[in-house]
Amino acid sequence: MNLEQLTGFVEVAALGHFTRAADRLHLAQPSLSRQIAALERELGVELFHRARGNVTLTAAGEHLLPIARRMLADAETARDEMAELVGLRRGRVRLGATPTLCTSLVAEALAEFHEAHPGIDIEILERGSRTLISALMEGALDLVLIVTSVSSGAARAVLDREAILSERLVAVSSAALPDPFVDTGAKAGEAVTLRRLSEVPQIMFAESYDVRAAVDAAFAAEGLTPEVVVAGAEMDAALRFAERGIGVAVAPAMVAADRPQLRATPIADPRLSRTVSLARRSDMAPTHAGAALQAMIRRVADRLAAPGAPLGGLVTRVG
Repeated sequence: MNLEQLTGFVEVAALGHFTRAADRLHLAQPSLSRQIAALERELGVELFHRARGNVTLTAAGEHLLPIARRMLADAETARDEMAELVGLRRGRVRLGATPTLCTSLVAEALAEFHEAHPGIDIEILERGSRTLISALMEGALDLVLIVTSVSSGAARAVLDREAILSERLVAVSSAALPDPFVDTGAKAGEAVTLRRLSEVPQIMFAESYDVRAAVDAAFAAEGLTPEVVVAGAEMDAALRFAERGIGVAVAPAMVAADRPQLRATPIADPRLSRTVSLARRSDMAPTHAGAALQAMIRRVADRLAAPGAPLGGLVTRVG
């Protein structure tokens, strides 16, 4: 039994005539007759009483007619819904991103994506890069934005990773208070060394943050032990503490871009930078909605790294 046979059956039942039904369906009458005969063989019943010039439904045909109409209606609904998915009028994307990216790149991309495709639902998982890669490999996410290269051998085998941005880390402090690095010998706005950075009170993120791991490693490599006034802070809290002058936090440049209460000072150490990558499973084809979100994230990345952008020099496009 197939939809073409059911369509022919419903049309003959409606018109009571094979030839007129064939004309309506743009078929030759013998082709339509063969379709109905095949359907009857499949079901093991006769569906029509055939008399010269008059075709009527048998009891079996009358029973099948509402079922056939429902099946054809369901098929049409399926076509419509698939067309909506392809046309990005409906759908879902499960996106994972690190906390620092959720407050910067992801927020910008999702705002523009939602405006362009309001019918697409977005599910967000905010975790560290290792957890996000694991969730992606388990099939719990469609797309992730990560900032480390950590992955297992099994993950690397099926991971499609695309580097999109290189981002410097900056020291953020209260814009309402004197620059904490001027007293240590630096000029206002000048990049500071790790040693100078270690001489001012530090606000440290939670150990689960990729940024915290990078900062700890950089200080350890130089044999420096910074003064820590707050440890274990989440992103919003750390930035708020810095705004209030409690200390200095080392954060990604994009996070500080739209916060006028913060002063962002470059750090003169190439280790304190990171590469932001988009990743998905290469053994699973992206949905139309997922591909559209990837394209939107790339466009936002291009804009953030464009010459003359507010983060000029601190964020650069790669890939």
